[in-house]
Amino acid sequence: MVSQSQSQSQASVPGHVCIIMDGNGRWAKKRLMPRSYGHRKGVETTRRAVDFFARAGVAHLTLFAFSSENWNRPAEEVSSLMELFMQSLRQYTAELHEQQIRIRFIGERSLFSEDLQRQIQQAESETGANRNMVLNIAANYGGQWDLVNASRRLAQQVRDGAIDPADIDQRLFAAHLSLGDSPDPDLFIRTGGEQRVSNFLLWQLAYTEFYFCETLWPDFSEADMAAALAEYNRRQRRYGKTGEQIEVAG
Repeated sequence: MVSQSQSQSQASVPGHVCIIMDGNGRWAKKRLMPRSYGHRKGVETTRRAVDFFARAGVAHLTLFAFSSENWNRPAEEVSSLMELFMQSLRQYTAELHEQQIRIRFIGERSLFSEDLQRQIQQAESETGANRNMVLNIAANYGGQWDLVNASRRLAQQVRDGAIDPADIDQRLFAAHLSLGDSPDPDLFIRTGGEQRVSNFLLWQLAYTEFYFCETLWPDFSEADMAAALAEYNRRQRRYGKTGEQIEVAG
């Protein structure tokens, strides 16, 4: 009989997993607790997820922590989330550093407090040379913002005479996105029952496998994570080719 660990080692591991960690507020509401309680429980699940995917051999993990649209939430909830970011960075940076996990933030950080910006810079600096896994935290991030930002950078280079408009192709454009030095995600996971991308990695998700589940993020267990990887391994990634072409090539 093949053990679970043996079967996982024989399976294809996605090189890049991205997750929308949805359902913290609804999880808390079901328990008649404030939304902030759900977010704190969600951090515990996030920590377990980082451990799980690092052990599984995933090289890049991108987590949608705070979207550019989340500023529209009640001020009390936004303030609580900002404080939770600070606490989490203080609590987990050293631990992740010991695991050789690199922490990197993507998004427009200028709207964060100076203290939070310093914490972010410190975490990135302390873990910058680590090679076990890259943990991308998308905070004040939006896919549309990412596309516009890349377009502006390229337009400035054209204006400066550094490149010609004809030089701009898909590869060059992608290199100017927030994750321009990372492979595109292989597997996208969204918990909480919603089935949309919510302005997350719009360019990079072009050929990503999507996995949606009803489980709210604080309840998303290692068994659920393993189920997502198992479903990924049941998919045939064709990139525009036929299934027969893929089978012959394989």
